[in-house]
Amino acid sequence: MPEVKKVATRQSYGEALVELGKEHEDLVVLDADLAGATKTDLFKKAFPERHIDCGIAESNMMGIAAGIATTGKIPFASTFAMFAAGRAFEQVRNSIGYPHLNVKIGATHAGISVGEDGATHQCNEDIALMRTIPGMVIINPADDIEARAAVKAAYEYVGPVYLRFGRYAVPVINDRPDYKFEIGKGVLLREGTDVTIVATGLCVNSALVAAEKLAEEGVSAEVINIHTIKPLDEELILCSAAKTGKVVTVEEASVIGGLGGAVAELLSEKQPTKMCRIGIHDVFGESGSAADLLKKYKLDGDGVYEQVKAFV
Repeated sequence: MPEVKKVATRQSYGEALVELGKEHEDLVVLDADLAGATKTDLFKKAFPERHIDCGIAESNMMGIAAGIATTGKIPFASTFAMFAAGRAFEQVRNSIGYPHLNVKIGATHAGISVGEDGATHQCNEDIALMRTIPGMVIINPADDIEARAAVKAAYEYVGPVYLRFGRYAVPVINDRPDYKFEIGKGVLLREGTDVTIVATGLCVNSALVAAEKLAEEGVSAEVINIHTIKPLDEELILCSAAKTGKVVTVEEASVIGGLGGAVAELLSEKQPTKMCRIGIHDVFGESGSAADLLKKYKLDGDGVYEQVKAFV
């Protein structure tokens, strides 16, 4: 079999910023002394006059981004998810969310796939935190192609956007001519009749692998890629749930308030459906390789397959 191309979405983020920077002089990039890790150093090299290193002061960076946005420019504030959503939550809420400013937050190194950095840096709570901020758009791309499209869409969208990227290189799964990215619209990747698997981020590939294994055993799984967690594509999820009667969510994040929480809220209010949430269940992460951690927490293809099979 040919080798599958793998790219870390943080790399996609950095490269997409450079491409956008060539077209739009109003794009400004900020980072908090992590340009090499977030890959915003690519933008810094190309456009040093439009790159601001705010130092190890993430909360201050969000305030600076908010101020820049009031001048009509479009800032991308970049740092690890743990610092963007965690440390700087108050500034994101009050300085960006409350006045609904046109700031884009590039949050890299999200989820347990951060790996050896351990629990303190593995932010599994960021989706839940950002969902509570009124008007905040949340995008969690599945691969390189989707990440690049998400950065472009975020630039074009007027209002605050939280972009979630990973450290771990993941398979490119959207390399097809008919691929289209639209904020708030999920993507039906595989049709099925027995169970709906709603996945986001790197878990989309895991869901596809699981669906293949389930098919070998006669279980027809529908797979939906929800790259935009807020606003959620309610119509697509409700339609699929009505067809299959069973829904499974898969995410490399806390199921409390994450994609699992969002889908559970939707179904409980509009279409009660038997449901299973796969993700991080009320625990902190731990140090280890990304591959080993994904396997331990059953977020790889085999782990998702086992859990969906047991649920069905």
